[in-house]
Amino acid sequence: MADPRTASTRRRSRARAETSPKRRAGGARPRPAAGKRPGPAAGARPASGRRALLKETALVRLLGLKIPVLLFLAPQVLEVDEEGAAILVKLGYRSRNHVGSMYFGALAAGADLAGGMNAFALIQRRFPRMVILFKDARMEFLKRADGDVVFRTRDGRKVAAAMEEAARTGERVTIPVEVVATVPDRYGDEPVARFTLGLSMKQKA
Repeated sequence: MADPRTASTRRRSRARAETSPKRRAGGARPRPAAGKRPGPAAGARPASGRRALLKETALVRLLGLKIPVLLFLAPQVLEVDEEGAAILVKLGYRSRNHVGSMYFGALAAGADLAGGMNAFALIQRRFPRMVILFKDARMEFLKRADGDVVFRTRDGRKVAAAMEEAARTGERVTIPVEVVATVPDRYGDEPVARFTLGLSMKQKA
């Protein structure tokens, strides 16, 4: 037979719990499942610490209608100004190789886009009849790109000068464009790869 005093104590404890501030506010927060970390907050910035440029990223996605690999990799434009450009390619199932780092082809595509981004922007604004291609490429892989990769060039002024020369002379102009790849979340500004791309341009007659 149960002790009446014990039952009374249980009823008082239950009553206090039901009227506590935490209960009235909706109860305690649910704990995350074991082994899982909370995901990034809504609107979190990409690996570079900067938000993607929406208009420029949308133009790159439109370009992907002619170059489907750009649609597949879904790169983001982080910077594009007279000094240069920066592109983010995220590491995921679309861009990963068999050892979990970024696939060679994805790295090449990111460098290609960063190296041509200033020329692409100038074509949109000033030189609609200019055609650009990459004539050659030299690549140096320094360490595994095992995170989201930012591809950056600071040759924007050089590209603009070459494009003006090609428009003025009507001749083909080819210049080297330097691109550096980093994984900011893991290695900060330390390069994981370097690219030298021969950017060739000529204005259509």
